[in-house]
Amino acid sequence: MTAAVRRPSAALGTFAARGLLVVLMFMTLLPFITMFSAALAPSGTYPPGLQWPADPQWGNFVAAFEAAKLDRLLLSSITIVACVVPVSILIGTMAGFGLAKLAPRGSQFVYLLFVIGLTLPLEVVIIPLYYEVQWLGLLNTKFAIILPLIGLFMPFSIYWMRAHFVNVPAEMSEAAEIDGASVWQQFWHIQVPLARPAILSLAILQFLWTWNSFLLPLVLVETPLERTMAGALGAFQGQWGTNIPLLCAGSLLILAPTIVLFLLFQKQFVAALLQGAVKG
Repeated sequence: MTAAVRRPSAALGTFAARGLLVVLMFMTLLPFITMFSAALAPSGTYPPGLQWPADPQWGNFVAAFEAAKLDRLLLSSITIVACVVPVSILIGTMAGFGLAKLAPRGSQFVYLLFVIGLTLPLEVVIIPLYYEVQWLGLLNTKFAIILPLIGLFMPFSIYWMRAHFVNVPAEMSEAAEIDGASVWQQFWHIQVPLARPAILSLAILQFLWTWNSFLLPLVLVETPLERTMAGALGAFQGQWGTNIPLLCAGSLLILAPTIVLFLLFQKQFVAALLQGAVKG
């Protein structure tokens, strides 16, 4: 009798959980569906909301691409990402390994400083950062975006990689040391190959953050075409109003690379989030 009572309740709980997931998925996709329908409305109009237009204007995507000069911004974003992500991962991986495995004197205090850095929002440091970049003579250059982003990513990168290296058994390094491997050889030939899932997940996160960076390029770079793709959204805002259909079309074009990246690496992305939740 008890087992018979538990089975319907378990099935009901499973059904309720799946129903909740469906509702949450619909709520997540609804803004994108609304944006897509608005992007197909006639240019210069104000779409009423989630309503499929009678005459879809597919040319809005081409017009948005040309109006915002997304080809130039695409090249600029790729350049910034190609500079920020590899350097951030290299420094974060080396620092995470040093804090986790080498543990020099004062490493706990240094690690605490990086953890504190996770709590600082960008809005707090943007003004001092502006004057620092100005003092270095890097305003209105790509380095005004690249160097601050590398520094801003350091706390999370080191926290993420240290969480991985802490959970690697110490016996592996000890065995390599007995075989005569130096610390540098242990890092490159043992620790880095084991850390590939964590490094890949960190690269995906940093790509998304760099690609969608808006405030930092807006403040530190005056030339719109030297910013990231997210900075193109201002091209659809005029003195007297905003072209909503072109704005929505441009937003979808900017989101497209991140969506494609997520679809290609969704398994690694989900596994990375679960790994970080367990190890952190």
